[in-house]
Amino acid sequence: MDLSPLTILTVIFVLSCVVGYFVVWGVTPALHTPLMAVTNAISGIVVVAAMMVVGPDILGADVCSALPCPYPEYTGLFQWTARIIGFIAVVLCAINIFGGFAITGRMLAMFKPKAPSAAVKAAQHAKAGE
Repeated sequence: MDLSPLTILTVIFVLSCVVGYFVVWGVTPALHTPLMAVTNAISGIVVVAAMMVVGPDILGADVCSALPCPYPEYTGLFQWTARIIGFIAVVLCAINIFGGFAITGRMLAMFKPKAPSAAVKAAQHAKAGE
């Protein structure tokens, strides 16, 4: 049975979505901050790979020399499709990285001790003066 590359990649994508769903929902709430940090790192790797696809001229090669092109007659279409998908990946991963760091910062701020309010400071100062 000869499967097309699109079929194989679709199966891999669906399986990774299922595994990711169960991994995220299986994590205890105490480990959500480290999980966010790891997903930010993975998004950073995806951004680098997507930028390599979007701007292959930097590497001195086109997309088809780096990736297998199943249909050489559609090389131009394949390159532009890969560049559009790569650009979308760059934008979405950049949003994910920014949001992930913002949420991680908020989560870590919850563990910092809170500064006493002005009324508490005044009461402590008055008590110390007695």
